[in-house]
Amino acid sequence: MGTISNALSLLNYFSEARSEIGLADFKKLSGRDKATTYRYLSELVECGLLEQDRSSRSYRLGPAVLRLANVRESVFPMRDSIQIITDRLSEATNETAHVSLLQGLSLSTLAKRESPKHAARVSFSESQIIPLHATASGISVLAFSEAPMLERIIDNSLTRFTAFTHADEEALRTAVAETAQSGFGISDQGYEEEVYGIAVPFFNARETVIGSVAIACPTSRMSPELSTLIKRELIVAGREITRTRGGTIPAKLEGAWKNSGF
Repeated sequence: MGTISNALSLLNYFSEARSEIGLADFKKLSGRDKATTYRYLSELVECGLLEQDRSSRSYRLGPAVLRLANVRESVFPMRDSIQIITDRLSEATNETAHVSLLQGLSLSTLAKRESPKHAARVSFSESQIIPLHATASGISVLAFSEAPMLERIIDNSLTRFTAFTHADEEALRTAVAETAQSGFGISDQGYEEEVYGIAVPFFNARETVIGSVAIACPTSRMSPELSTLIKRELIVAGREITRTRGGTIPAKLEGAWKNSGF
């Protein structure tokens, strides 16, 4: 990555659980030396993407982040319409539904809905960064992205989150190939133990994959009947979200769904 990308990548370490981060922690999280990390942080503060607490000296997201988010949503309103689709998907499957957008080499959550029907359900933070190699959402994106995307993921460190994570090249390539053939990204405890995920990608007007829509449920509740229902509803949601972006589903994916019996 270039200097700008390296500096901006520091923003990905913020979450609802980690709203303020000090220099020492940034150095540890990023794996960079102290001087380089401080230089990146100073540049982010200067342009308003970060601000530093005067007493604790920790960094938090700055006002420029909010301004840019407001501009993006006012010019290209997305969240409200996609939240409606997410709600319908959750209601139709009685499971947790979430929609995520591609952001560099990871995904960020745009909308989610947890079904109130089950006491045992999958929960996660909307500020969570979703890795491409370990989740159903990510694998569905990789299967329908240009080939260089997969190579870049493989060249990076494939973090192992559970014993089932596709943390080696062969396993990941196999999962991506299977997804390209079936049209559905599958993660059986790849990111979190006892969580089963199914996902499909969605596209922009150039038929470029820009994100994914997924269902996550406890592995104990997954069955052939539930899997079929989820896949059917995901196709509906994937097509609808793609239309909201002015896009169309590529023939390759439509063909994969048809060959899978949908």
